[in-house]
Amino acid sequence: MTTVKKILAGVGVVGAIAVAALAILASHDSPCPAAPAALPAGTTAMSAVVYRCYGSPAVVRLEQIAKPTPPEGRVLVRIHAASVNPLDWHYMEGKPYIMRPMVGFGAPDDIRLGVDFAGTVEAVGKGVTRFKPGDEVFGGADGAFAEYATPRAEGSMALKPANMSFEQAAAVPIAAVTALQALRDKGQLRRGQKVLINGASGGVGTFAVQIAKDMGAQVTGVCSTRNVAMVKSLGADQVIDYTQEDFTGGSVRYDLIVDNVGSHPLAQYRRVLAPGGRIVVVGGPSGGAWLGPLTTALQAAVTSPFVHHKTSFMMAELRQQDLEVLRTMMEDGRLTPVIDRRYPLAQTPEALGYVQQGHARGKVVIDIDSP
Repeated sequence: MTTVKKILAGVGVVGAIAVAALAILASHDSPCPAAPAALPAGTTAMSAVVYRCYGSPAVVRLEQIAKPTPPEGRVLVRIHAASVNPLDWHYMEGKPYIMRPMVGFGAPDDIRLGVDFAGTVEAVGKGVTRFKPGDEVFGGADGAFAEYATPRAEGSMALKPANMSFEQAAAVPIAAVTALQALRDKGQLRRGQKVLINGASGGVGTFAVQIAKDMGAQVTGVCSTRNVAMVKSLGADQVIDYTQEDFTGGSVRYDLIVDNVGSHPLAQYRRVLAPGGRIVVVGGPSGGAWLGPLTTALQAAVTSPFVHHKTSFMMAELRQQDLEVLRTMMEDGRLTPVIDRRYPLAQTPEALGYVQQGHARGKVVIDIDSP
């Protein structure tokens, strides 16, 4: 063996060892520690949902933690309602493992849960001019399953529509922004085009049906029998009951398919795409512990250069301008959140478990004000 080959072999062995070590580190779950006995003297406390280790909803607890103060560029919001997203239980489980370098090896770096919120501004940090105490707002913040949070003043929240309750507004941020960006940005949907929303009765799906219709598209929703009437009431022109009909075997050709559930391989979706049509993948099956739904994204990246249709994987970016678009739509009566169930803060573990089952109709809301 030449010197070069020996060096390359050595590098390969070291690389393989490093990958194996990283895999072991990423997949390790630390034991769940007990909560601190008490907060430091003089600390102002608040109720918050936390998870100190990865696992099932059983690891999620309601505890008393320190009430935050708004740093520069942020505001302190008294949260009245929050809502649950699949993202929340992915954080709870620490899966797919590919997330672990960002969220914590062994245990979460940030023990708080929740993103979507609606509430009232209580105080503002240095440099904040867009909002003031007393403003009713909605948006996204780390640790939204709590009495208080400190979202960024720029980019992550907007004024709440006056005609929407806190619960309705809290149901909007991630799911509705995902639907908007999937249709408008990734899907490049235009008036008169045919769009199919697979998983039309879920959180993203219920918003996608309404937004696509507002954009002037011909909308087909796919859902189960019990949700057909609801999806139709949201404005869908056609509703396909997947228990009775497989849309990938039909004769209709769609300009855009927004896939929220990953019920079919990408090749089957392409059978019913019009020339130049697009697939936007928002959600999918678990795909295993390592990549999870990102498995579909990897498949799309590998196959896209060899097919005529464009396939994109969608991860929403919470932007203030998009929240403003949604706020206007709600004010005008063109967008109404669908709420399936409401839970008090103490029952957040049950809410997470319910959403994790994958059968929620629209959104599941956490009523922070409820005893």
